[in-house]
Amino acid sequence: MKKSDLVTSILKNQSAKAAAPAEAEAYASANIALIKYWGKRDQELNLPNTSSLSISLSVFGTRTRVKHTKGSDKIFLNKKKLAASDGFVLRIRRFLDLFRSKNEYYEINTLNTVPTAAGLASSASGFAALVKALNDFYAWGLGPRELSILARLGSGSACRSIEEGFVLWNCGIRKDGMDSFAEKIDIRWPELAIGVIMLSTEKKKISSREGMQRTVETSVLYHSWQQKVEQDLARLKQALENKDIALLGQTAESNALSMHATALAAWPPVCYWQPKSLEMIQRVWALRHQGLGLYLTMDAGANIKLLFKSGIEKVVKNHFPTVECIYPFK
Repeated sequence: MKKSDLVTSILKNQSAKAAAPAEAEAYASANIALIKYWGKRDQELNLPNTSSLSISLSVFGTRTRVKHTKGSDKIFLNKKKLAASDGFVLRIRRFLDLFRSKNEYYEINTLNTVPTAAGLASSASGFAALVKALNDFYAWGLGPRELSILARLGSGSACRSIEEGFVLWNCGIRKDGMDSFAEKIDIRWPELAIGVIMLSTEKKKISSREGMQRTVETSVLYHSWQQKVEQDLARLKQALENKDIALLGQTAESNALSMHATALAAWPPVCYWQPKSLEMIQRVWALRHQGLGLYLTMDAGANIKLLFKSGIEKVVKNHFPTVECIYPFK
């Protein structure tokens, strides 16, 4: 099945439920996976091999405005018009082709409060914001489930950025991908803090898409990774229900390090860490050995995300002066 077939299936019964506006704007938060998404069973539809679970980053995200224009698409990123040959533009245009009529062109204005392609899920918030804006622009009236499926076609993890808070992406088993969608977990945890340590804002040399494909095809550890995800999901759900920071932190940290281990076991090896990354990891381990309830996670990039409860924020900032603390539920 092609992406265009799936879009047609979702939109075939949609007619504008209200007058479509001249332009539309939407915001979507970036998210970090506490249980990672790493590997696809279908490259075309971005269908994952395993389910995953994330937390939104609220202040880190993307705001996108959509309106029609004439002659050709005009794509702006952080107020700068990008060349038609730019990789970001080409990716956005291919995605817009799924929805546009003949001779229909768009002006897309995207503002990122998260560095692009640096391992902080800018593509996730970007495609989620674009899909939410298109939903308003065409007055489709789609719900979160359908929007998450459409966002997934742009970037897999974008399906988790449609909603805020804790979000579960069900991997599904259907070939058409209609059972692979994200849904909000109705749990709030106001004391939970995410600390973002930016070590690099440079574009990754190996994209997440390339890295996970290489891992699936060549890593001898990948089969074990899929089994671990299933176990970790059960543990993390228990941690959320009990608001158990130790169980959440241990599970998320183990899951993240296992994902990076599978990538390192690929050939050629896929390594997103930088020397500073390992320094931060070892500092977290040393502090935890001293009794501090501090844990970490990493996505496909060099940057570190800390997991802890609000009561130790001052201590965390003393040891990590550049950390930016986010409270997803405040």
